[in-house]
Amino acid sequence: MLKHFSYKQFGNLVFSERTLAENYLSTIDEHIKILFIPKNAVIQVDFQKFAMETDALLFINPKVVLKPCETVEGRLIHFNRDFYCVEIHDQEVACDGILYNNVFEVPFIALNESQSTEIQAILKEVLSEMENEDASTEEMLRTLLKLIILKSIRIWKQQHHLAENDQQADVQFLRRFSKLVEQHYKTLHSVADYAELLFVTPKNLSKKIGLLSKSTPNDIIKDRIILESKRLLAHTNMTVKEIAHSLNYEDDAYFIRFFTKNTGVSPVSFRKQF
Repeated sequence: MLKHFSYKQFGNLVFSERTLAENYLSTIDEHIKILFIPKNAVIQVDFQKFAMETDALLFINPKVVLKPCETVEGRLIHFNRDFYCVEIHDQEVACDGILYNNVFEVPFIALNESQSTEIQAILKEVLSEMENEDASTEEMLRTLLKLIILKSIRIWKQQHHLAENDQQADVQFLRRFSKLVEQHYKTLHSVADYAELLFVTPKNLSKKIGLLSKSTPNDIIKDRIILESKRLLAHTNMTVKEIAHSLNYEDDAYFIRFFTKNTGVSPVSFRKQF
């Protein structure tokens, strides 16, 4: 089900191998997404498979390749930036907020039973609202969408022990670093580059990130470059040399060594797998 409000688009559909048309997800590739996934579902996000141990929410940026691997049915909300996530929205609930700009981990929100019941109730309201055609439908859908995001941010902070007011600076630093990596990973490859943008020393950057993540800043930058390399290899016809240059590697031989060292396979072998 997809609604159009002028240039604004909002959709809501059942997410499973059984219900999705083969190429439907590619038609909404540019949409931002929220996926409710029930316990025991198996999905593939980019190139990793995940089996859900609990009900969960997943927050998905455009271009992320999503695929259901089991027939357990989830619920996918998808929308374009015209519908939601304009820059005037509050930082945490905008598309550059922590749920949509988190390079530290795949942004799953595990839900306990009561949280899952609450989220599913909102999703039912969304489904009901999409059947309406009155003047308030667009704003009601946007309000329900923001409610899901706000509740999810609260749960995420609690799970990461960042719910107290005196820890807000840590959350904001996390957001800033995540956002900078997402903006600049194609051109800036060193920890020192990001430390300079954040007005801290590389040592302090590593120390701050160490409080919030098991990965080092260098690992986070490297992993983002590798992920983009995999996406381009699997989903475009670009040559390895073109991919290397698009990621600011002038020496494609160096890029091939970098990719092979970090994935265990060469770029050409990886492309053949997909």
